[in-house]
Amino acid sequence: MVEVEHWNTLRLKIYIGENDRFEGKPLYKAIVEKLRGMGIAGATVYRGIYGFGKKSRVHSSDVMRLSTDLPVIIEVVDRGYKVEKAITEIKPMIKDGMITVEPVIVVWVGTSEEVKKFEEDAVREG
Repeated sequence: MVEVEHWNTLRLKIYIGENDRFEGKPLYKAIVEKLRGMGIAGATVYRGIYGFGKKSRVHSSDVMRLSTDLPVIIEVVDRGYKVEKAITEIKPMIKDGMITVEPVIVVWVGTSEEVKKFEEDAVREG
């Protein structure tokens, strides 16, 4: 295993509702499929169990509450240029939500082959 630090990476977080849809399918699935098709390094979908948004309406997974539209966060960490391209593709899909971007330092552990591919991509980027 080899460690690599990479400084030109961004974390993209997409905040949407669990019930949001795009072209007949859950929006979070449509977004992850789009990201995968774009060659993004990876995406993870988190389902909130409790929270509120801009309308201050509480969303809860508690069975005693009526809200089933729980908050969903899709998180991506990838090269800056890939995240920027992803935003231009994803933004039109979202009717009501929020997108945040922040710089991150990636300390990554992988095989020698994975590191080589990673470094080659960095050369192409530069």
